[in-house]
Amino acid sequence: MDKQLLIFDFDGTLIDSVPDLADATNAMLTTLGKTPYPLASIRNWVGNGSRMLVERALVGKIEVLEGELTVEEADHAEQVFFDAYKNISGSKTVAYPDVDSGLKQLKAAGYTLALVTNKPMRFVPKILQSFGWQHLFSEVLGGDSLPTKKPDPAPLLHVCKALNILPAQAIMIGDSKNDILAGQNANMDTLGLSYGYNYGNDIRELNPTEAFDDFGALADYLLKGSSANS
Repeated sequence: MDKQLLIFDFDGTLIDSVPDLADATNAMLTTLGKTPYPLASIRNWVGNGSRMLVERALVGKIEVLEGELTVEEADHAEQVFFDAYKNISGSKTVAYPDVDSGLKQLKAAGYTLALVTNKPMRFVPKILQSFGWQHLFSEVLGGDSLPTKKPDPAPLLHVCKALNILPAQAIMIGDSKNDILAGQNANMDTLGLSYGYNYGNDIRELNPTEAFDDFGALADYLLKGSSANS
């Protein structure tokens, strides 16, 4: 097996956390006296970590221009968001179909699993425990675990180094351009999932090594050893 390590993204790849994130975002907006947004709008703002989600919600669009917000405004709003998310985190978050069984099968097949998310680390353990996944991953990094986050390759390379596995033996698996670009920047194979949060764009446009429409198909591909023996 020349591929040993599977590095997974979290939100939009393993879990659909948008309902909880949307509730926290709208609670923040309401607290700040601003108008809440529908779930469909907020879904397109997720994927770059909490700070970008907060900034996008404050300006009401994906592209936040320089000078649109002061650092103080964003700092304050992000704290309000954290307080709201802490209270509701997990209540509406669900695993995508076949993720639970797929992860366990991949682990049993001998792959080492790691998790690299742009979500702040403080929120990750509680969600992992709610699904009983805390023992599946050999390494877990949040968006604030290192000075840079995806699409920077640093978190992926950090995981490889910690586990003593070469990037060429690793695969980055995710649903957004941050995941695919991070994997490509780290010179590792990438597997894309089309059902997550990619700002309304098709993950296949980023030319991942392979792409799948559901987690079960991705797990089958890896279990057949297509990537392990190619």
